[in-house]
Amino acid sequence: MVETAPEGGYVFPDDLEVEKEVIFRPNPGPQTEFLAANEREVLFGGAAGGGKSYAILADALRDLPNPNFRGLIVRRTTEELRELISKSQELYPRALPGVKWSERKSEWKHPAGGTLWMSFLERDQDVTRYQGQAFNYIAFDELTQWPTPFAWNYMRSRLRTTDPSLKLYMRATTNPGGVGHFWVKKMFIDPAPWREAFWATDAETGETLVWPKGHSKEGQPLFKRRFIPSKLSDNPYLYASGDYEANLLSLPEAERRRLLEGDWDIIEGNAFPEWNRKIHVIEPFEIPYDWRRFRACDYGYSSASAVLWFAVSPEEQLIVYRELYTSKKTAEDLAYEILDLESDERISYGVLDSSCWHERGNRGPSIAEEMMNTGCRWIPSDRSRGARVSGKNQIHKRLQIDEYTDEPSLVFFSTCTNALAQLPIIPLDPKNPEDVDTKSEDHIYDALRYGCMSRPRSSLWDIDTRSQRAYVPFDETFGY
Repeated sequence: MVETAPEGGYVFPDDLEVEKEVIFRPNPGPQTEFLAANEREVLFGGAAGGGKSYAILADALRDLPNPNFRGLIVRRTTEELRELISKSQELYPRALPGVKWSERKSEWKHPAGGTLWMSFLERDQDVTRYQGQAFNYIAFDELTQWPTPFAWNYMRSRLRTTDPSLKLYMRATTNPGGVGHFWVKKMFIDPAPWREAFWATDAETGETLVWPKGHSKEGQPLFKRRFIPSKLSDNPYLYASGDYEANLLSLPEAERRRLLEGDWDIIEGNAFPEWNRKIHVIEPFEIPYDWRRFRACDYGYSSASAVLWFAVSPEEQLIVYRELYTSKKTAEDLAYEILDLESDERISYGVLDSSCWHERGNRGPSIAEEMMNTGCRWIPSDRSRGARVSGKNQIHKRLQIDEYTDEPSLVFFSTCTNALAQLPIIPLDPKNPEDVDTKSEDHIYDALRYGCMSRPRSSLWDIDTRSQRAYVPFDETFGY
């Protein structure tokens, strides 16, 4: 007889000697949400102890009774795979009577013909073992153990079926951290709010994946992804005793926030340990017209251009309310895009990387000149000695909680997805801990640094009583 599961949990029959953190009769909770997900690619996990491995084993049983089902679950190494196989041997015979395990083939076989393989994929070249094979279900357990997205992307090419009754699924579980933290975060965590489905994006460019030119579905998005978080508290059996929670609470802060809280913004050696998404990210609101607004930009063509728009509250809090993150844009094209985005606003000034004033050749106009010729005005960023360190210190100071307002002096709208993805994990320079690692993706950071160093003030202390709402620069040369 099966017990009634507590909320968010799953249970087995009383006589089944396994950890009671997983089940096959669900009640509402993240595991249920994971099992019911219809998106092509889904990542499940976050904190330790949320029943991730059991959930993925249960998920693989979805279509195993179908004779055309071909599934695959992989771990990075054979040692880790043995543990997963051991758990499956405890669960599967009770869940599906008649299902048989073959040690030689490393597969589960249903009497009706459905097959589930369990294998390892340690090196990139190991994917060649699956050339020519087809699966309608592929799952990676502990995805951040893979250092690059190569294996995940390659195995997507093995996802196909001739049975229209079978859907195509790729599933993964993981904790934050590990060698693959950055690419997994960029692929599943950053593009959309947690639990919300989104169109799949390229992990490098962030652009939505679309059907190619000439296809009948040209330009349409390919498929959807979703991240479903889980925490230790979602596992009522492991959470109830408190022993495992006590172990996690004893860990160093960074490790504790990753494994107990499922915090994806924490990495070893990150430049801004003050960052906390709970206090530095706010929901968008209509910014009063009389609040001062300005922008800051770090320009790049082959790399990326990052533009941030700031508002200054009466309490001198900086609010990053808009971002533009793009590449392969000339200075002129970027300037016109900026002006379009702020056409209904009054921007007090703009700060641009001072290197953009460098002339190109003997007579060619500088990048700054090209942008200002469109009407997009700028002043140069601080180019004095020590400006980089001072800018980093300004960000540190603004991320801290003000003792009078009980709020940080720098917050971000939740719509600024690139800023929220990059700033928390930007690493320190290993040779100079007073600066960030310039080899990392630091374009948003540089724009933020320029803005914070521009000494912005609330417009209440510098009121402009003119009624004209259109953008009119105070100075024809610098635009402030």
